[in-house]
Amino acid sequence: MTLSVTVADVHQMTPDVKQFRLVADDHRFEFDPGQHTTAHFEVDGEEDARPYTAINAPGTNQLVLTIKRYDDGTGSVYMHERTPGDEIEIDPVEGNLHLRDPERDALFVATGTGITPLYPMVRQYATEGEGTAALVFGERDQEHLIFRESLDQLRAGTDAVSVEYVLSDADDDAAWNGKTGHVQDHLPEALEELDDLADVDCYICGVPEMVLETEELLEDAGVDGDRIFTEGWEADAADED
Repeated sequence: MTLSVTVADVHQMTPDVKQFRLVADDHRFEFDPGQHTTAHFEVDGEEDARPYTAINAPGTNQLVLTIKRYDDGTGSVYMHERTPGDEIEIDPVEGNLHLRDPERDALFVATGTGITPLYPMVRQYATEGEGTAALVFGERDQEHLIFRESLDQLRAGTDAVSVEYVLSDADDDAAWNGKTGHVQDHLPEALEELDDLADVDCYICGVPEMVLETEELLEDAGVDGDRIFTEGWEADAADED
């Protein structure tokens, strides 16, 4: 069963990312931070659908989606053409990425818009977590780091959560003095902040190759494979490339 929602407002976050606030009449969205809805649309007479994470807190009649536009995309192009007042059909919120146990230490690893499910989970851990959490977030450059201001504020407000940005295309950025390369290169440093790797929950989201390589690196470091959580489709996507 789909739900009809109305686009209340649209906010440009970065050159290619927009944030959409969707409002439903007579419906209360209950979900775990990190889970996603699915937007339905029609392209050239054919029905299609794409998943997008709700980044706002549950318990209201609203969903806030953060979506990057890809020139050759279908769902992202459709969504980026939406304006306030448009109606969209969406599914209830669900998904595999959500905080399992706030009493355990947690590691979050994201690249690009893979940060969208992890951002609300990190925010939840900052208020409910009883251990230590580390986020490693990779992007091309500073201009495309979404949620940076909010993550910086979160990091400044608690000692329980660390946030590290890693830029893969920072060679010509004289203003950047942070980490460079790929997020996988900096996992050992993040793991040092956590007490017991056999008892840490790890959440990964981003390009499939990064997800699969990170899973392997974490297991080699001593993380229990049953404590590594992803969306679950990455292996198939990597096999298609």
